[in-house]
Amino acid sequence: MRVEVKSPTLPESVAEATLLSWHKQAGESVARDENLVDIETEKVVLEVPAPQDGVLQEVLKRDGETIGSNEPIAIIETETAGTSATQQSSTTASKERPADEAKPETIDNEAPLSPAVRRLLAEHDLNPAQIPATGKGGRLLKEDVLNFVRQQGERSPETDVRADIPAPPPSPLPATTPRPRPTDGEPSERRVPMTRLRATIAERLLHAQHEAALLTTFNEVNMQAVMDLRRQYRDRFEKEHGARLGFMSFFVKASAQALKQYPIINASIDGKDIVYHDNYDIGIAVAGARGLVVPVLRNTGQSSFAEIETRIADFGKRAGDGKLTMEELMGGTFTITNGGVFGSLLSTPLVNPPQSAILGMHKIQQRPVAEDNEVRIRPMMYLALTYDHRIIDGREAVQFLVALKDSLEDPARLLLEI
Repeated sequence: MRVEVKSPTLPESVAEATLLSWHKQAGESVARDENLVDIETEKVVLEVPAPQDGVLQEVLKRDGETIGSNEPIAIIETETAGTSATQQSSTTASKERPADEAKPETIDNEAPLSPAVRRLLAEHDLNPAQIPATGKGGRLLKEDVLNFVRQQGERSPETDVRADIPAPPPSPLPATTPRPRPTDGEPSERRVPMTRLRATIAERLLHAQHEAALLTTFNEVNMQAVMDLRRQYRDRFEKEHGARLGFMSFFVKASAQALKQYPIINASIDGKDIVYHDNYDIGIAVAGARGLVVPVLRNTGQSSFAEIETRIADFGKRAGDGKLTMEELMGGTFTITNGGVFGSLLSTPLVNPPQSAILGMHKIQQRPVAEDNEVRIRPMMYLALTYDHRIIDGREAVQFLVALKDSLEDPARLLLEI
């Protein structure tokens, strides 16, 4: 029975996807739920499992092709009832024959051959009826042909002639082979197509700059109180909750509290309307296997520090493995990005549409600051808020950053929500 393998159902916001690479070739056996192919959307890489056991009979879409939602991409030939009966009858008959007369089952001349099997048969000039078949229903597989070739020791004439000539010893190579420099007249560039994820990032960021009136305001925060709190309770926190107490949970909680005070920062534009979001779904920008991705922490206003840290750690691990789901990357109302982990001291992040603002964290650096008319060295961080000036006024953007700064410099405010 022929079974269609279809691409996954894509969300309405994702129009199409790109077929990355097949893990199985036509003619190979597949097991149910075995990953057949990887498909890249503008957000994540999805795996397409085999719906049933069988043989991958035909590949309808090749590597690099664009596909839509629920589009047929391959055909699997499964075992039919008739074929099962034939195979069972053949097995029974072989058991009734004496041991010296038993012969390995060979392929039925009428059974279809996959393109890979036909190519191997032609290359080695083989008769398929002479090769033991191990596929379901007596089907000849690519592995059957390769095993037969190895067992027969089939070699080309050139191999036979050179078989008795000893191979020269390998020449010693240096520990590291430097890449050869291009000489005059040789090309010194490489052209590599963008992945769908990178192309989408480029398109959206360009769209944000063209369509939104973006402006960035800055402030700085003294991180001493947060660092002291982490140092005091870090070990106990990890023992109690099984999660590391990092800086990001403080920024998420402080952002959620500031968004409550200034809801326009959490809003978005839809045509001529301003949409206010009652949930504080904050996206956390993380480096994934194929580029920057922004998984979303839902309902951060009601989340504890432990819940936030646990979810962020999980996001980071699965982003590196490319295992994030589409649902986890959609629906954010505000974004936090931390360029400080890469050493950035100051930057102007770009808004992630359709959101209206993004907070940029940066490197914590010991700097001299004035406190009580004295100069002291404190761990300072620059904060940057890029916002859409079409709906957010400068006054609201500055006040949001001040509220954030106040909460971080006095973390008790986060507990008392003041």
